[in-house]
Parts: sequence; structure tokens; C-alpha cells
Amino acid sequence: MDKKEKHRILMVSDFFYPNFGGVENHIYYLSQCLIELGHKVIVMTHAYKDRTGVRYMTGGLKVYYVPWKPFLMQNTLPTFYGTLPIIRTILIRENISVVHGHQAFSTLCHEALMHARTMGYKVVFTDHSLYGFADVGSIHMNKVLQFTLADVSQAICVSHTSKENTVLRSGLPPEKVFVIPNAVDTAMFKPAPERLSNDVIVIVVISRLVYRKGADLLVEVIPEVCRLHPNVRFVIGGDGPKRVRLEEMREKHSLQDRVEMLGAVPHARVQSVLIRGHVFLNSSLTEAFCIAILEAASCGLLTVSTRVGGVPEVLPDDMIVLAEPDPTDMVQAITKALNILPQIDPQAMHMRMKKLYSWHDVARRTEIVYDRALRCSNQDLLERLSRYLTCGAWAGKLFCLVMIIDFLFWHLLRLWKPDREIEVVPDVSLVNFQHGKVSRDHNRI
Repeated sequence: MDKKEKHRILMVSDFFYPNFGGVENHIYYLSQCLIELGHKVIVMTHAYKDRTGVRYMTGGLKVYYVPWKPFLMQNTLPTFYGTLPIIRTILIRENISVVHGHQAFSTLCHEALMHARTMGYKVVFTDHSLYGFADVGSIHMNKVLQFTLADVSQAICVSHTSKENTVLRSGLPPEKVFVIPNAVDTAMFKPAPERLSNDVIVIVVISRLVYRKGADLLVEVIPEVCRLHPNVRFVIGGDGPKRVRLEEMREKHSLQDRVEMLGAVPHARVQSVLIRGHVFLNSSLTEAFCIAILEAASCGLLTVSTRVGGVPEVLPDDMIVLAEPDPTDMVQAITKALNILPQIDPQAMHMRMKKLYSWHDVARRTEIVYDRALRCSNQDLLERLSRYLTCGAWAGKLFCLVMIIDFLFWHLLRLWKPDREIEVVPDVSLVNFQHGKVSRDHNRI
């Protein structure tokens, strides 16, 4: 092991196991690879049903499931200061040096970064999504993000499009924002051992069936593709409020024998669904990156996707066919994909993905961001308040008031229970890693 400084990192987000998604997988795999590099990684998230307290996952990854229940869309209820006592305790107990928050929509992430900066810790933020500028929800979220990032040490985005979006929304200096893409576990997502016959072409869709993921586009695209190509079948995995529309479409056009609805697919079974198909269809209306495309390409599927957000940055041109988020253009893109399908070698595509994307590479690049964050100069409260004042005539003053109260509350906590009375936990290595391998046993405790 090299002699580089090893960090003690606290990952914070409302989104983590037992849920599965892009943010959840990113935190899990990044944490495992950072542990393999010799760093100490702790994850903090809210309770999931009866999963509360401290749990250990594969590789000795320690997870604090703090006793807050999700309030809306897996997010905890914003409390501003209610989380300060437990976050302070975790930071001191685990001797944390860097706090890394994930996802702009996570309440727990914003509160943890706020409290960590009050206590003088270096913080890093990773944005996984794209947001607009016109609707009420986006305006509110952008102002919250502006508050959080006004005093962040460094920030990470998963694509160049995402970086541009984050800089515009938050006013963060571009030199503080790094682009580090997501990755895929190619050991888990492998092609079928034998190449599938092209007599019947199977198009796979695995997505949450919601508006943002383009479920309404699928309702118009699938019947037309089935009409034009009699040998095409669809396999749709996922659940959500738009599932009813897809089922109605299937009934209306009598496509029960050509459109298979699987419902929610556990992440452990995604690969077994992907290897049934020849083409992967992504109809998202907005995406910062889209890990699902990587998983499909790693399984040897040719991808057809809407040209939105950071999607054009994900795969080389010969591995993906892009279309505008319009039914007619998507049907044409699928037709084009079917014509070039015989040229696709799933095994060769898988080997290319192994070279293109690696979680170990993501971890090494994130390590550089931590190093830069720790080299940032320490600033007192007055210097930090001057940054918040630039966030707006009224918002700036409100943000300053929030931070002053947080600062006073922190000092009251230190008087009530001094730092020296919080026991620091010893570092214990539960599992020895074999270099180059990351286990995928998410259930190990």
C-alpha cells in the first residue's frame, strides 16, 4: 500500500441500501473501492422500516441508520437543527476528516453538510441529477442547493452536462467542480454465454415507470414498433404510477403476447433480465448520466436512448443510437438499431466496457478531490457568512441567520456534552479484501 494520506470519510444521503438505484449503487461501490484503497468509510442514512442502528456490510462498511423515518420520496422531514446532535456524535466517534454528501434532493445530505461546515470539517458534494430553472419545485431546490454549496469545499458531478447545470443553479465557481462519471460492475453484468438468435428480437426496458423516465413515450412507441417489426418483442421491468398506462396500451393493441410486464425487478436479477434481450431502450426525459445504460452495454446489448442530459457522454457512438424524446424519432432510432444489430458482438462490447468504466478508477479520482478539499484553508464564521450574503438580498440574510443559530446550537451542545466525553471508536478491519475485487453481497451484516 502506498504512503498517501488515508482519509476518514462519512458518506451521507437519504438514498442507500436496502433501496436500489443510481445513487445507492454509486455510494455502495465507491465506498467499497475506497476501503480497498485503505481509507475508512462510514455511511449515514435514515432508518428503513425495522433497519435502524449500526449495521456492517461487505468489506467492513459501517452504516449508521439514524432513527428518522422517510417523509416524502425516501427523504426525511427537514428539521434544520434536529440532526446536529447525532451528526456531531458520529463525526467525533468515527474521527471523520471529510464529509461527502450525495444527491441534491436528499434532506439528510444538506443538513449534514451544513452542520459539518459549522464544526469546521471539509465537505464534498456529489450531484447526481439535473434540474430545471422554471417550475416551482426546481426554483426551490436550486435555492437550497445555492445555500448548501455556498460553503462547500469541492463538488463532483457525474457528467459535463451535470457540471454545467450545477454551476448555473448554485453559482459555484467552475474550478471547484470536478467531473467523475459513474461506473458499472462488469463482473456482475456479463453477456449471455451463447449469442442469442436474431429470429426474434427482444427489446428490454428496465426503469421506474414514472413521467421523468419517459413512460408516456413508451406508450406511443411500443405499438408502432410492433406494427413495423413483427419479430420484435418487449420485456419491461419496473414499477410506478405509469404502469397502468402501459398495461392499458397492451390491452388496447392486443399485445399481450409481445409485451411482457415483469413488475419491479430486484437489482440482483437485473442482469438475468438484460441477457434475454438484444436491444436496451431508455426513454428518459432527463438524465445526468444513467447507470442503466452502462449495465446494458456491459451485458452486450445495443442501446437506444433519448438524447437528453449527460446520456450522449456515456457510450461511444457505435454502442448507442440516440433519438430526440419524440415518438416518431424514437421509432426511427429503434429501426436503425435493428439494422445494425447483426454487427454487434456482445462479448467484444463487454470487454470494451471493462476498459472504459471501473469503480476503482472512480475511487482514485474521488481520492484526488478529497486531497484538494483537505488542502482548503480553514475560515472563521465571519468569513463564511460573507459567502452566504451573496446568495440574494433576502435569501442571503436568511441563510446567515440559519448558520448563526447553527453555530450557537453547536456551542451549546459542546457545553452540555464536551467533545472529550464522546468515546472514539477503535478502527477494526472486519474483512481483508483481495485486491481488485469488490463483493456484491449487499445483504451481509
